[in-house]
Amino acid sequence: MNPLTVGLLLAALLIVLALSGVAFALWRQVWLRQKARKAAEEDRQTQLAEHLRILAGSLLDGQLPLVEGAIRIKALLEHYDPQLSRSERCRVFHELGEATAHIPTHAAWKALDRAQRRHYEALFSSLELRHKAAARSSARWLLEEGLAARR
Repeated sequence: MNPLTVGLLLAALLIVLALSGVAFALWRQVWLRQKARKAAEEDRQTQLAEHLRILAGSLLDGQLPLVEGAIRIKALLEHYDPQLSRSERCRVFHELGEATAHIPTHAAWKALDRAQRRHYEALFSSLELRHKAAARSSARWLLEEGLAARR
């Protein structure tokens, strides 16, 4: 083998080694990002579960109005576990959410006149009377079984 061929082979080997090193470094970054993303998702799920436990407990303790609690639980459930959210046991939260979706919130609620507020408050009372037992039962189920199944 002549010196030129040996030199070219060594140069090619160095290039392959350098490219392999770069490829390994890039793949390592990908793996680390995937690991970090997975950890962040697990943290997010843990936080959502804890918030759901707090809301369900507050709804059961009467610290949170039934309709408001149901709407908040529905929203968090959709992010926590869409399949659990669509379960029959959680249907009441969706029913209450749909029944109140048209009602203004925040600044729009404050802008309502007294008669409009009373109309909506009467609707809240009616919904609470109609769905209280089911909502409490679903909140209790979430605390005892629904959220425990995902631990």
